[in-house]
Amino acid sequence: MPFKDTAAVGEQFGRVRQACTDAGRDADELTYSTALILCCGKDDAQVAARADAIGRDLGELAENGLAGTPAEIVDRIGTFAEAGAERIYLQVLDLADLDHLDLVAAEVAPQLG
Repeated sequence: MPFKDTAAVGEQFGRVRQACTDAGRDADELTYSTALILCCGKDDAQVAARADAIGRDLGELAENGLAGTPAEIVDRIGTFAEAGAERIYLQVLDLADLDHLDLVAAEVAPQLG
């Protein structure tokens, strides 16, 4: 379920689970995943600059993606996990911004398990 907010993701996962039940299949055999655009920064100014660099509205990214500081990103990932996501694909739009990847690798990934 790509690029949607947690409510839409949770609702869709619920529909899939119900469809499995209705068909007599085990819904737990599936891996529930989503994809989200990533925009992480060490502070609000860096987050805003990264959103601007990829031509995206920060408010929309915060609602339908992952935008914020490392702690905020980890918390937001937790809300998707609570909605049933078992796997999340992070879409990085500015492939030249290696500092972005370093930040996520150093401060987000270690907190995810």
